[in-house]
Amino acid sequence: MFDTLYEWFWWDRIWLPVNLTWADLEDKDGRVYAKASHLYVTVPYTFTFLLIRYLFERWIATPLALSFGIRERVQLKAEDNYILEYYYTTQSRNPPQSDLDGLSKKSSLSVRQVERWFRRRRSQDRPGVLKKFRESSWRFVFYLCAFIGGVVALYEKEWFYDTLEVWRGFPKQSLLDSQYWYYILEMSFYGSLLFSVAFDVKRKDFKEQIIHHLATLTLLSFSWCVNYIRIGTLVMLVHDASDVLLESAKLFNYAKWEGTCQTLFILFAIVFLVTRLIIFPFWLIHCTWVYPLHHYPPFFGYYFFNAMLVVLLCLHIFWAYLILRMIRKFMFGTVEYDRLIIYDYIYNYIYIMIYIYMIMFVIFKHVIFTLDNVYHYQNIMFGKV
Repeated sequence: MFDTLYEWFWWDRIWLPVNLTWADLEDKDGRVYAKASHLYVTVPYTFTFLLIRYLFERWIATPLALSFGIRERVQLKAEDNYILEYYYTTQSRNPPQSDLDGLSKKSSLSVRQVERWFRRRRSQDRPGVLKKFRESSWRFVFYLCAFIGGVVALYEKEWFYDTLEVWRGFPKQSLLDSQYWYYILEMSFYGSLLFSVAFDVKRKDFKEQIIHHLATLTLLSFSWCVNYIRIGTLVMLVHDASDVLLESAKLFNYAKWEGTCQTLFILFAIVFLVTRLIIFPFWLIHCTWVYPLHHYPPFFGYYFFNAMLVVLLCLHIFWAYLILRMIRKFMFGTVEYDRLIIYDYIYNYIYIMIYIYMIMFVIFKHVIFTLDNVYHYQNIMFGKV
């Protein structure tokens, strides 16, 4: 049964275009191709990243934070109380007034003491600035190194300047050493983020971050196995470009350099909007949605890869909305309440309408093009042309 499932999962028709088999991606004629077995090395590299992160945060990030005047916050620890702890972990961190009386009777504490216990308990779970600084320092260093490494690996490649070259000669495109290390290190890093999610700072977009990491790992794994290496490196570079600025803005925010933080954040917003909402959909998704049909008819892997890219695009739109709301606070943070409501209403309406139009335009154009190519290939298969 296992062998049957294995053969079905790796069936050529699922992952590869018509008239191509896995035999076409075996090393021969001086060409070296990416293989699924290569990804096993990301497991030890993932734990290596976790170890390096621990040493970096302890011996580099912490002294750096202290030099900026960032100290570990002294917190008053809530007293051990099984009844209140059980309610806190299973029901609510903020008990309503109706529950406070019952908790007071069960714990033999006054209502005010129960309220004080919950305030201290919430404070214990709230991450300190030092922890946030160390986490952002680690991510900033990786994203900076990854972005510089990506530019060095790609700036001489034809497909960096002309996305038509991404599919030229596909699938017989030999794997380069720079592509190998770019992929393995990026996947290992995102794998380490998934492993560390339990003790990392939980932000408002926690669920979206998990979806993003899973979608990224799925995309990278799939593109590696079917030799979509060229487009995969471009997607990684586009994502790393803005992440560097975001983490640097966070660092200056934790250090209370507000002017530098706001400048970097606005610069990050510009780069994010350009790379994730313009270059990503109108160059990269266009490259994976339209250009492959010049070479072969659509297949499951083609739809799967593009669907995952659209998932990332939806997350980008969600984050762009949050980013622009923060910029609005920079600009209109001091206006009176009534004007703020008007600004918020107009801002949300314009933003939503623009991106609904953009998404519908892109999807409509690509769907029409895809259907046209499917019809063309069906005519060829049935001898009508």
